[in-house]
Amino acid sequence: MAKNKEGVKEGDRLVWQEFGTGNSAATQRPVQELPPQQQQIRVQATRKGRGGKTVTVITGFQLAPESLTALMKQLKSKCGAGGTVREGNIEIQGDHTQTLCQQLLALGYPTKISGG
Repeated sequence: MAKNKEGVKEGDRLVWQEFGTGNSAATQRPVQELPPQQQQIRVQATRKGRGGKTVTVITGFQLAPESLTALMKQLKSKCGAGGTVREGNIEIQGDHTQTLCQQLLALGYPTKISGG
């Protein structure tokens, strides 16, 4: 499709947009970053929706995305496994609940093991 002089495709039917184009920082909610002692962290090993593979999911963080990514990298290296940040949670491949609880406690995060 051809673009007109404003750079909008002719087939687009966008009538009004409040904050310009794309997801800018102005439209995102700010994340209040709490100190580690005030957060309630849960560690759970699960296989649900992952094709039978076990993944350890750590939930309850109230951190900025940059801080969460840095923490994920640190925990991945301690476990010697892969992982990712998904929807504000850290997922580490494999069952590492005990190791992750010990590491998070050493960093000052109060943790609980969730699930069976």
